[in-house]
Amino acid sequence: MIAVLKRAACLGLGLGLHLGWAQADTLQPPAAASYLNADGAIAIIGNDGMGPLIEQLNALFVRQHPGFRFAVTAKGSSVGLPALTAGATAIAPLSREPWLGDLHGFEQVFDHTPLDIRIGYSGYGPRANGKTPPAVYVNADNPLTQLTLQQLAQLVTAGQPAGDLNTWGQLGLGGDWALRRIHVYGLRDDGGFATNQRIDRFGGQPFSAHYEALDSVAAVLKAVASDSHGIGLTGWAKADPALRIVPLSHKAGEAAHGPALDDVAAGAYPLSSYLHLFVNATPGQPLEPFIKQYLKVTLSDEGQALVRAQTASAEGYVPLNAADLARERRKVDAL
Repeated sequence: MIAVLKRAACLGLGLGLHLGWAQADTLQPPAAASYLNADGAIAIIGNDGMGPLIEQLNALFVRQHPGFRFAVTAKGSSVGLPALTAGATAIAPLSREPWLGDLHGFEQVFDHTPLDIRIGYSGYGPRANGKTPPAVYVNADNPLTQLTLQQLAQLVTAGQPAGDLNTWGQLGLGGDWALRRIHVYGLRDDGGFATNQRIDRFGGQPFSAHYEALDSVAAVLKAVASDSHGIGLTGWAKADPALRIVPLSHKAGEAAHGPALDDVAAGAYPLSSYLHLFVNATPGQPLEPFIKQYLKVTLSDEGQALVRAQTASAEGYVPLNAADLARERRKVDAL
């Protein structure tokens, strides 16, 4: 009798596990939604460089959940959040930090922020076949060894609580460098990269009077390369032997890190950008089941392997480290 009960219990457990997987397999595509194309495909609109990765993630999702179809429009990170705000995309992939104007536009329409799930890091360098993520550059002859994020804020903006930094001597450089003025170069405060850095990282303080705003990343790098007393903060850039990247630390006393692959992969580089998947998740309401499952797929071991396969590509995507991955998985599990 006991043997029969044990066998029945085992069969019941096996049936329960089977039904659990079967329930996942019966996930149904949405029948009506603003982000469905005319043929019923689910639109995903966003970053262009992430296009191949998103296609691979879609294929992985469809293998696990047959019957779904996706249509990817990879036009750039700048179109992702506006498309999500308009209801034109189910998911908005971004390979940089979101611009505040796009976030505010979404918030004005929905009265909440979009859900941000990070699935990897965006780029590393310097390297010959791809762009380096946001970084601080000095002339190759400059002896500056490192900066903290607070020092960087004091350099590029005015009115920081710890005071402004204007001379190289204030950064510890001696000799002929000590009294020389620091020449700061960067991009224009026009709502893009520079504006986001100023607000997100530098407390919203205005750029300093000696911050020279230029039109392009190339112009910033050229200015620093020709100015031994120059320093530049800019976004994604190609390697330049006339320049050196300054390692950064989050605070004084901590180790400084640059954007090399090992540092990015460890989550240690302070200016790393993430690979984002933004979705419209209304607080207190369940997320569309297929979207939650899609996010789980991207954060699965198989999904992270697809990110890792892009590391050697020109885009240079890097999978999340263990701590960041666990945090993002908890975010999705809590939905």
